[in-house]
Amino acid sequence: MITVEEAFELIDQQIVDFGFEEIVFQDCLGRVVAEDIVADRDFPPYHRAAMDGIAILHADFDKGIRDYKIVGQQIAGISQQALEGEATCIEIMTGAILPAGADTIIRYEDTEIVEGQARVNLEGIHQGANVHIQGKDCEKGVVMIPKGKTLNIGDLGIIASVGKEKLKVKKLPKVAVISTGDELVEVGDQPKEYQIRKSNVHTIAGLLQKQGIEFTLHHFDDDFDVIKSGLEEIVQHHQVIMMSGGVSMGKKDFIPEALEAIGVKKHFHRVKQRPGKPLWFGSNEKVTVFGFPGNPVSTLVCYTAYFKRWLQKSTGLTVNKTTAQLSVDVEFKPDLFYFMPVSLQFEGATLTAAPQKGHGSGDLVNLSKMDGFICFPKPGAPKGKDLYRAGESFEIIFPV
Repeated sequence: MITVEEAFELIDQQIVDFGFEEIVFQDCLGRVVAEDIVADRDFPPYHRAAMDGIAILHADFDKGIRDYKIVGQQIAGISQQALEGEATCIEIMTGAILPAGADTIIRYEDTEIVEGQARVNLEGIHQGANVHIQGKDCEKGVVMIPKGKTLNIGDLGIIASVGKEKLKVKKLPKVAVISTGDELVEVGDQPKEYQIRKSNVHTIAGLLQKQGIEFTLHHFDDDFDVIKSGLEEIVQHHQVIMMSGGVSMGKKDFIPEALEAIGVKKHFHRVKQRPGKPLWFGSNEKVTVFGFPGNPVSTLVCYTAYFKRWLQKSTGLTVNKTTAQLSVDVEFKPDLFYFMPVSLQFEGATLTAAPQKGHGSGDLVNLSKMDGFICFPKPGAPKGKDLYRAGESFEIIFPV
C-alpha cells in the first residue's frame, strides 16, 4: 500500500497528450485552445460612439460655440456621415462609427434639441469625450487568447468577433465507464432483496458529461472470462477505462487480474487513505485505467482526487482553486490520509466548510449534502497534528 503523495507521483508519470482536433466555435466553452487567437483587425475597428448624443468638432466648442445645426444621424450599422462645416453636428447612437470631421460626443443629457438645433449645456469638455478610440482595446495582429487557455464565455465572444468559425482545441479522451457485480440491476428494474440499482456509473457519467467528455457505459457480471473478453474489446476503442467496483479483496473482485491479463500494467493498487483505499491504477500504450472502489463516496473521492488531476495535466485544463474556513473544530487521527466531505456556505463574506461525515463510504445519501472535499493532514501542517480549529483555511477539491 502506497501513500497519497506516491500515488500522485505515479499518476503524474502517466500523463498522455491526446493531440488536438478542430471544432466549431459554438462548442468551445471549457475546452483548451491549441492555437493562438489573433486579432484580425483593430478592436474597436473604428472610432465609435460610447454614448448616445451629438458628434461635434472640439475646436468649435473651444471657440465658444454652443449652438449646432443638426445635419444628419449616425446610426450603428450605416456608412460614415460627415459634418458640414463649422457649428454643425450629427446625432449619433452608441456603437456607431464617428462621423468624418467630428472628434467629440456630447451626451443627450447635456443638450437641448429644438427644431433641428442642438444647444450644449456644458462649460467644458475634453477632446475625444465619449469616443471609443479605434484599436484602444486591441490592435490588429495581437494575440487576444493565448494557446493553452481554458476557454470561458468571454473568449467565445472574442472568437466570434475575429471570424474563427472553427478552431483547434486539445482533444479529450473517450472513456469507457464500467460497473461490475451480480448484485447490480438497471435503474428502471425492480431489485430483489439482495440487489441494488446501479448508481456509481451514472454519477461518473454525469461528471464526464459536465466536462464535455465522450463516454460509453458497460456492465460485467462477476465472471473472469466475461470481464477479460469485454475489456479486450473496450481497449480497442477507448483511451480511458473507469471501473466502479471489483478492485477490492473479495473472491469475486476479478478486475485487477483481468486487466493484467490483457496487458495493462499495474502502477499501484491500494492507497493509504480513507475513503477509497482499494484504488487501482494502471496503463499501457493504448489505455489508462482507473479502478475505483465500489462504495459511492469512495468512487467520488477517487474520481475527484486522481482522475481529475490526471485529466487536467493531460489536457491542460485550468484548475480553479477555492479556499474555505472550517465551520467547526475537526479532530483527525493521522493514521490514513482523509478526504472529508464538506458542504459550503457563506457566512457574511466568508466561505465556510461544514463536515458531512455521514456513515462511511457506502453512505450514498450523504453525497447529496456535500459540495466537495478537504484533505487531512493539511499540507504544511506539523507532523502528528490531530486537531484543526474552526476558522482554519483549507483548499476545496471539487468533483467538477
